[in-house]
Amino acid sequence: MKIIRIVLTCLVFALASCKSTQKAQKIASTPKNVILLISDGTGLSQISSAFYFKDQMPNYARFNTIGLIKTSSSQEDVTDSAAGATAFACGIKTYNGAIGVDDDKADAKNLVELVSQKNVKTGMIATSSITHATPASFYAHTASRSSEEKIAEYLVDSDIDFFAGGGLQYFNKRKDNQNLLNSFKEKGFTINTNTLDVFENIKSKKKVGYLLAEGSMPKMEDGRKNFLSQAIDLGTQYLSKDKSPFFMMAEGSQIDWGGHNNDAPYLISELLDFDNAIGKALDYAEKEGNTLVIVTSDHETGGFTLAAKKKKRDDGSEYSDYSEIGPTFSTGGHSATLIPVFAFGPGAEHFDGIYENTAIFDKILEVTGW
Repeated sequence: MKIIRIVLTCLVFALASCKSTQKAQKIASTPKNVILLISDGTGLSQISSAFYFKDQMPNYARFNTIGLIKTSSSQEDVTDSAAGATAFACGIKTYNGAIGVDDDKADAKNLVELVSQKNVKTGMIATSSITHATPASFYAHTASRSSEEKIAEYLVDSDIDFFAGGGLQYFNKRKDNQNLLNSFKEKGFTINTNTLDVFENIKSKKKVGYLLAEGSMPKMEDGRKNFLSQAIDLGTQYLSKDKSPFFMMAEGSQIDWGGHNNDAPYLISELLDFDNAIGKALDYAEKEGNTLVIVTSDHETGGFTLAAKKKKRDDGSEYSDYSEIGPTFSTGGHSATLIPVFAFGPGAEHFDGIYENTAIFDKILEVTGW
């Protein structure tokens, strides 16, 4: 009987432990926070350049979950950044140039508007102007991405709690002579136009914004340094300061511009900076254990390829030197190639497979319960 009692006790304990483990696993599989990192204009070859041109193992190598997205807009096989970001932000296909509106130019609810109703803090970061197509799609609704002064007004009235990027001219040097920096103050924002703060200086502030360039932020080649990584570090500290859940989008905007210019050094320097930013987000997620990190792009730009370098023989004939990479481009525009999606943290397994770009929106809401 004693043996039976011991066996029964062990079984009860095992069942209890199993239920406890299942409960823990259930909690761990639901992210509290989401960091969405978008490398504008980045396909697989751009990502591959980090493995050849970075002095250490790229942070891309830290992901185990990888998927692919299809990136067409509603009317074209090749998307632009506005339609691509609207797919992420609003979960709809729309026409190229649209910011947060559908094909009929009607407003589509975006992630910031939806999750803010659930008391989720939100943040936007970009190395372009903060009114540029990708960040704008997460808080604005305009028929054209070129309406950056109108987009600026949406940012003032949005539920965003933290932002950092360029674009100061769209707020204080406007055609209508309004100074929206004053409007920000009325909305409870503390705005800094000089430099990123340290967390201690802003932890008591209601909302914080950084407009650190008239237009876009400088290139990495022109001395931007580690703005993107620092902004992500500061943003995660600020948004989580009250133990609230948060959603943050950060964009490496200028990888796309290097592609448009067919400028490999420009592209690669921006891509390596973005990889460093990935590392900052992953370090936070690993430390906290409750944060889902998603890394993807809206489209590929430039038809970028890591080809063998072309060289000439003494007789003038050309050959491919397979011991050296010579980055090449096939277009000055966008391409329709499938785009990788990398995911880390609770709920990451939902992002493998092949799916439409709009599914990023759906999957974020699904895994978080927002």
